[in-house]
Amino acid sequence: MKDFNASPSENAGPGWHGTTILAVRKDGKTVIAGDGQVSMGPTIVKGAARKVRVLAGGKVLAGFAGATADAFTLIERLEAKLEQYPDQLARACVDLAKDWRTDRYLRRLEAMLLVADATSIFTVTGVGDVLEPEHGVAAVGSGGNYALSAALALLENSDLDAEAIARKSMAIAASICVYTNGNLTVETLG
Repeated sequence: MKDFNASPSENAGPGWHGTTILAVRKDGKTVIAGDGQVSMGPTIVKGAARKVRVLAGGKVLAGFAGATADAFTLIERLEAKLEQYPDQLARACVDLAKDWRTDRYLRRLEAMLLVADATSIFTVTGVGDVLEPEHGVAAVGSGGNYALSAALALLENSDLDAEAIARKSMAIAASICVYTNGNLTVETLG
């Protein structure tokens, strides 16, 4: 049973790991890719989970890492913020992060979001961060740093488009991170 007085890290699931979410923006095209693996300790529980969603009538993409139910709660809240602030993704993300940080219920949620529209990418966290990457690439999850590194290298040293960079970077992450697989969900804007 969870101790609701403990810090979120003390309430973490029984060795739950895994996912890699990557956002890439290049030449007017924005892509979010997510792998399908969910692991519990050394066991793969599911290999084809869908962790990337299309929101706001196809104008916004969101991917999540962390506890699934928590992430769905946050995505629902983000959708409400997008309805409240149409075509203002940054404002919706900041408002969500503020609520996430200050609301007693929400601050116990354990997930991270990557959110993007045609022009911006944001990483949104439960500690109040809304981070916009400098180079049009962001990643979260167990294999996030592997995918991020690969995407940055491909962005600078190849003629690949955003989707090809995302797919290749996710394949590299899956070859390195045991909590990442090659079953991808890829959504594109632009």
